[in-house]
Amino acid sequence: MASTDPNLGLTYGWTLGESGWNTGMDANLKRLGAVVGLSVKDRDLITPPASPVDGDRYIVPAAATGVWVGKTNQIAVRVASAWEYYVPKVGWLCFIEDEAVLSVYKVAGWSTGVAI
Repeated sequence: MASTDPNLGLTYGWTLGESGWNTGMDANLKRLGAVVGLSVKDRDLITPPASPVDGDRYIVPAAATGVWVGKTNQIAVRVASAWEYYVPKVGWLCFIEDEAVLSVYKVAGWSTGVAI
C-alpha cells in the first residue's frame, strides 16, 4: 500500500506490481508541475477566466464565484482543459505575476507580499 508524504502530498512506496501506481504517479507529476516554482497570474480574480490556457495558475480569493466557490486560498491550475486545486501548506512561496510580489502562505492565509 502506497503512502503519502506530508509536505507536497506526493504518493510513494508502491510494492512492485501494485495496482494503481500509474494513476498515482500521474497525480504526483501534475502536483509537482503545479506547485514547484510556484507563480500565479492573479490572486484577486473573483470569476474564473473565460478562456484559460492549460498551465494557467491562480490563487482563489475568498469571494470567488463559479467553479472556484469554496476553494479560497487554494491554487487553481488549468490541466487538460479542467481546473485542479491544491491546498497550500504553511511556508509555500508564490510569485504573484500581476502584482510583481512574492507572497508566503501563513496560517492566516497568503501574505500581502514583498515587491521584488
